[in-house]
Amino acid sequence: MDINIKIKGEIEKVNGKELTYNEFVERYMEKNKPVVLTGLMDDHWKACTDWVSPNGKPNLQFFSTHFGSSKVQVADCDTRDFTDQKREEMLVSDFVGLCFKDEGSVVQCSNQNGVSNSDSASVPYLKDWHFVKEYPDYVPYITPMFFCDDWLNLYLDNFRMNTYSDRDQQNKEICCSDYRFVYMGVKGSWTPLHADVFRSYSWSANVCGKKRWFFLDPSQCHLLFDRNLKNCVYNIFDEVSDSKYPNFKKAIWLECTQEAGEIIFVPSGWYHQVHNLEDTISINHNWFNAYNLSWVWNLLLRDYNEAKEYIEDIKDICDDFEGLCQRNLAANTGMNFYDFLTFISYFTLANLVLLCYINRRDGSTNGNSSRVAQHVSMNVGSIRKIASEMKHGGGLEGNHDLVVDMLKTFEDPRFSKFCMQVGKTYLMIHGQSDLFSDFVGASMVDLMEIGILKAYTSSKVYAPEDLIKFIDNAIAKLGDFYIESSVQRVT
Repeated sequence: MDINIKIKGEIEKVNGKELTYNEFVERYMEKNKPVVLTGLMDDHWKACTDWVSPNGKPNLQFFSTHFGSSKVQVADCDTRDFTDQKREEMLVSDFVGLCFKDEGSVVQCSNQNGVSNSDSASVPYLKDWHFVKEYPDYVPYITPMFFCDDWLNLYLDNFRMNTYSDRDQQNKEICCSDYRFVYMGVKGSWTPLHADVFRSYSWSANVCGKKRWFFLDPSQCHLLFDRNLKNCVYNIFDEVSDSKYPNFKKAIWLECTQEAGEIIFVPSGWYHQVHNLEDTISINHNWFNAYNLSWVWNLLLRDYNEAKEYIEDIKDICDDFEGLCQRNLAANTGMNFYDFLTFISYFTLANLVLLCYINRRDGSTNGNSSRVAQHVSMNVGSIRKIASEMKHGGGLEGNHDLVVDMLKTFEDPRFSKFCMQVGKTYLMIHGQSDLFSDFVGASMVDLMEIGILKAYTSSKVYAPEDLIKFIDNAIAKLGDFYIESSVQRVT
């Protein structure tokens, strides 16, 4: 198959060992720019030894022996199912059996894009395996420092995402345990064109094998959709209809080939299509934080407006039209406005606790501590900015149901554990890991005065404006000009 798209450049490749955390943030995270990082998958990654055969191919027999009874999702790369590939749940041992079916690989591919040219067999691709959650005592890798500021998985390690709507419904579609995955694909397996869930960042590490990636900058993503801006191109190597997708050929793509031992950073909103050029195992995380929180909110708002428009005709006969919109949003997107408000409220409180701790240690006299305070203050400012946008976004007007009680949250043992994990993250990435034992050794009350939680206002959050008041009053109570100006700078 010939390449029929315009490719104008390659993704930058950088030695990750030569980057500081702040350099990574400034050059890639803040600029929302993709990069391939080398040198970060050291020998202490158990996955790089246990999961790889001496010949460099996936050690599928190891998976069958040690994890064969796990149930996983396996995509048939030759069969489309709406915007994704048809999937089937099967045991890992059965997936391995498929891969050994035809002398070690189901398909043989000859074209440069890794697209199957075999008509005799489907191409299986094990996707979205929640390996970390399923095997917590087996540690196959260490998340590189650049990707540790991961609000999504930190939160899900301690709380459910869907805390407000349908509390008693254990819906696996909208109550995901985490967004840390293992992928295993034979040569020729591939992932259709998409942008990542929640418009999160993602990182993908090749344990073995080789992938080819095709990227489109978010500024051009409208070119991928039909005239009504509803349906997106599924496969960029299909014969894409000019009448249905009139602007597709105007798109200018970037590409890269990712080798074994390399990690690719995928920023928010970049559509991408990925092909396995060899039998491949990869580790993939979706994540977001203060730097791309606006992408998450903008997606929620867009999907909310679409969900609302879709059922507008039943508004007059629906007893709880807004509640139905929020339930549909959670089912379709993975969270709704209430879930998101709960999420950012918890991170507000955790970041304020860390700010109090840094202030008490007189962090302004220590350069590294000062960087922690700057980072955490930026987080709070980013949350405040998003809460202000939420206030004008609709969907929460007149809500009389309590979303979060900050005081009760502060006293919840689960929050204490969560708060320690948040604190550890920022102390570690800014070189203050020596302070962590002191941080975790203190009680929550020692870390943050209860008076700050009650500062001039209620600790109860019903709507975004309540969270804004809480932030403003807590910062005023802290009485630190440095912190206050840092928060205001991003509001």
